[in-house]
Amino acid sequence: MAGSGAPDDGTTDSSDAKSDPDSNVDPDGSSDGPSDDPAGPPDGPGPGDGPGSGDDDGDDGDDDTSESITEGSLVRPLFHLAWPIVVIQLLQVTYNVVDTLYLGRLSADAVGAISLAFPLIFLLIAVAGGFTTAGAILVAQYTGASGDRSAGLVAGQTISFVSILAVIIGITGYFYTRPALELLPSDADTAASVIPLAADYMEIIFLGIPLMFGFFVFSALMRGYGDTRTPMLVMFVSVIANVLLDPFFIFGFEHNPLFVWLGLEGLEASLFAATGFTGWGIEGAAAATIVARGLATVIGLWILFFTSRGPTVELEHLVPDLEFIADIVRLGIPSTVEQTTSAMAMITLTAMIVTFSPPVVAAYGLGNRLISLVFLPAMGLGRAIDTMVGQNLGAGRSDRAERAVWLAASTGAGVMLLVAVIMAVFTEPIVSVFLGDVPDAPATIAHGVEYVRIRSVEFAFIGVTQVILGGFRGAGNTKIAMVISMLTLWVGRVASVFVLVFVLEWGATGVWVGMAVGNILGAAVGVAWFMRGTWKEAYIDRGEAEPAAAAGAED
Repeated sequence: MAGSGAPDDGTTDSSDAKSDPDSNVDPDGSSDGPSDDPAGPPDGPGPGDGPGSGDDDGDDGDDDTSESITEGSLVRPLFHLAWPIVVIQLLQVTYNVVDTLYLGRLSADAVGAISLAFPLIFLLIAVAGGFTTAGAILVAQYTGASGDRSAGLVAGQTISFVSILAVIIGITGYFYTRPALELLPSDADTAASVIPLAADYMEIIFLGIPLMFGFFVFSALMRGYGDTRTPMLVMFVSVIANVLLDPFFIFGFEHNPLFVWLGLEGLEASLFAATGFTGWGIEGAAAATIVARGLATVIGLWILFFTSRGPTVELEHLVPDLEFIADIVRLGIPSTVEQTTSAMAMITLTAMIVTFSPPVVAAYGLGNRLISLVFLPAMGLGRAIDTMVGQNLGAGRSDRAERAVWLAASTGAGVMLLVAVIMAVFTEPIVSVFLGDVPDAPATIAHGVEYVRIRSVEFAFIGVTQVILGGFRGAGNTKIAMVISMLTLWVGRVASVFVLVFVLEWGATGVWVGMAVGNILGAAVGVAWFMRGTWKEAYIDRGEAEPAAAAGAED
């Protein structure tokens, strides 16, 4: 069975490898991102016809017209995988940006509340997120080895396993929200005005966690298969739903900025007179997100089970298979630890941030949301690379996987450097657009401008770090990715912020500078570790996938 001894920490000897010792494959399978189906006919690939296959001579020249992930040009499949991932992440951030735009018209405290809520929500989401990553890794490697039937079984096992976790996480999160927030050593004003709003928001989100997880799983599995475009289209539908629902759920028909922007104040007054609906405030933002995510989940599951796009998933694939579940758990636990400790690092940073005044807390949340937009090109390349590495290692092409990583890392660094220059020059107008004429707006904007300008120093390093982490995950070396991520966050970021703020007493500036150190450290460690070449083993046994594909052909 796959993964009974593949190296995942870079130190295991070749006798533990599941594949031919000479078949060095690039492991890295990061989680959800949209998929673009560069392969094959719409009725689904047969043996050797999947997104990772190709029938050319393997030349990587620009004259190759193939878009295969495992043969031909590296630039084209990297681009075709990455751009929908960037778009889907842009759409993902749009959820947050739309909430921020509308809640910024409600109050600065509401903006601060969602910045406090996110790390605690992410902590529980991370528990299941690692197993979603594991499913994407296995789907990528089985697809590269032309084992579509195995890829479909992995997809089904991932859906059922993560769905059970999502229900448990939603229930746990709902009841743990307020006690967890009470543990934060908050400034008195923050405790009185921001934390109760964060609790209101989080409780609604946790009730809808199963609906949110469905789309995450769909997107990750499709990305592993090599299709990032379909999840992008599904995400687009979901974002439109959120954009339309947000202002009505938050404001109802009283002081709704959408009516002001459209010049429809008279219509708003009539609707208010008829309904008296004044919206649900910050809880309305959470409800809009859940409804929109639920729509994406329904569409995504329909695509997986009732269309020919993506891995071939059937209802019987949902019945637990202990061998596949063991692989998902074995690969997923390091990713879960990585994401959970990342969430814990964010919570620790939040605990330090809430000792400041509300304008600093709001600036921290606002700055993070802006930087999440900047992060998109790097995230897209990192997630495209986990698919390219996974499929090429599954196909026995470790040389090609390595070239793809260096191509993506250099591209990511260049693009992020350009973004850094733009953000540093136009910081103030960009930050200002997110806050209306509300109390504390000038102070929040001033802190936000300083934060974004300081963090622009690390942008090029973000590009390198994300690609290298993506390469390790795609190869199945989730332990290496976990270690690098923990160094980036806990040593490079949390420790730096603590020393600068509480030892050197730099104040808010110490927070901004400390946040910028993490990815610089992560890039240095990641590149050095990657150059050792110990990741070049496929996680799966390629011999297992080929009979599965043949069986699929007989069906």
